[in-house]
Amino acid sequence: MRILIVLPGALGDVIRALPLLGRVRRAHPEAWIGWAVEPPSAPLLAGHPWLSESLVFRRAGGARSFVDFLRRVRATPWDVALDLGRGAKSAIVARVSGAPLRVGFGRADAREGSWLLATGRLPVQGVERSKLEQFLAFGDALGLPPAPVEFGLAPSAEEAREAEALLAGLPEPVVAACVGSSCPSRTWFPAPTATVLRTLRERHGGSAVLVGTAADAPFAAAVRREMPAGVRDLAGRTTLRQLLGVIGRTALAFGPDSGALHLAAALGKPVVSLWGATSPLRSAPWRSERWAISGDAPCMPCFLRRCPIGRVCMEAITPERVLACASEVLRS
Repeated sequence: MRILIVLPGALGDVIRALPLLGRVRRAHPEAWIGWAVEPPSAPLLAGHPWLSESLVFRRAGGARSFVDFLRRVRATPWDVALDLGRGAKSAIVARVSGAPLRVGFGRADAREGSWLLATGRLPVQGVERSKLEQFLAFGDALGLPPAPVEFGLAPSAEEAREAEALLAGLPEPVVAACVGSSCPSRTWFPAPTATVLRTLRERHGGSAVLVGTAADAPFAAAVRREMPAGVRDLAGRTTLRQLLGVIGRTALAFGPDSGALHLAAALGKPVVSLWGATSPLRSAPWRSERWAISGDAPCMPCFLRRCPIGRVCMEAITPERVLACASEVLRS
């Protein structure tokens, strides 16, 4: 059997779909399983023990690149395509795969008419069901037996050594501040971030590391100005695979809704998450739901990329609330 998972999307979504991959692999240990993905998340799938093949779509090449990508997808005789992407692009990929069974979200949960290209559709999932459980519902649609929620992620020996070098000299426990997000509306603020890190160091010892993409470097620099000692800035200075190794050596991660937080949860790390523009009911990191802290604004969750009123929901999250959860984790 040849099974194609179509989820080109954000890092957090790809991470939360990994338990579905594990469930499919357990049910079909001899299957050839492929995953259609875009470059930002592709390194996470490279060499994954449950995956047979990654098909990477490099959107920078425009329409021609997409056509070439579809040819590569079509070259394999797929039996099943699971469209986890909800939109027209992923639905087209699933359709072009030629798989006679194409399972996607139903009309209530999908966009851009994508449900029209599916041969099988999930029952209504709703905005309040976690994305991880929504992805696992594809296993239910295939009649697969239940399986433990696992992610199958671990750094290689070389990546573990690189992480050790990046964190060399930092006293434990190391707290990871995940300072960025794919949407600016979700981010918190440098001053309270520094307050949390400084107070945790005073109460529990240890140190902190700032993680994020190159776009988050100005935020990280502002945190450093507020807290010149006891913090190491790695924002924009690691690959995704190196970040996997770094977060694996931390005791706690905190920050707004981001792929880095979901990576920490997938590695079994406790996560304190901060919510405003998006919903913790749908996206709180796995097994860290009790440490999800929501702001307060009548418009939340708005799911907007940019906030027109200054992120008042995130301003309502105080350092004291974050410190209460983080201290609970570090004490235990």
